[in-house]
Amino acid sequence: MAPMAVNLILGWWLVAASRAQQRRYRCQYQVSWSEEASEKSDPVELVLTDLRYPPSSISLHPEQHVGTGTNVTIRCWNKDYGSTFLLHKDGSSDPLKHQNSSGGGTATFTLFGVTPADSGTYRCSYRPWRYAFLSSPLGDSVMLEVTPTPAPPGTEEQSRANVVMALVRGFVAALVFGLGVFFVIDARSLWIRRDDNCGAPPVTVSV
Repeated sequence: MAPMAVNLILGWWLVAASRAQQRRYRCQYQVSWSEEASEKSDPVELVLTDLRYPPSSISLHPEQHVGTGTNVTIRCWNKDYGSTFLLHKDGSSDPLKHQNSSGGGTATFTLFGVTPADSGTYRCSYRPWRYAFLSSPLGDSVMLEVTPTPAPPGTEEQSRANVVMALVRGFVAALVFGLGVFFVIDARSLWIRRDDNCGAPPVTVSV
């Protein structure tokens, strides 16, 4: 229970910390009966949300409802703080993409060939270049709904026809193969009989 209490106290202290605590953190442990320490864990970033930076704006193109395979563009912008923009999707703990401002406080993210798995709510945030571990609050959201593209007319019938043709071809191939094996065996039996007849002793006929 003691290590857990230490972790809780440490977590509270970091949340209440100032900008001086913005950095990457790793964990490491050492058991009491050994002098060897474990390897360091993967790093985690402590990023503080600074409410003094206004949320960024966001727009979606071409529209909210699109079909599968469409390229969707999400545009984020602010008042040109010279920043790195991050694209978030609700339900994902980490940002999906990040991009440096292209000038004028704008960044453009493109989702190529979207599928229904890309449906969801998207938001933007940004980090000022001078403060890598400071972030603006999440901005307004846009909703993307991707619907499966219906199959062209006749696709199902064509698929069934292809299955039937494949079965027929398989049956014909099996039939031809079986007939070939039968003729080979029959011909071999005929040659064996002819060889037996040729090797038989002559028959004497009395008159």
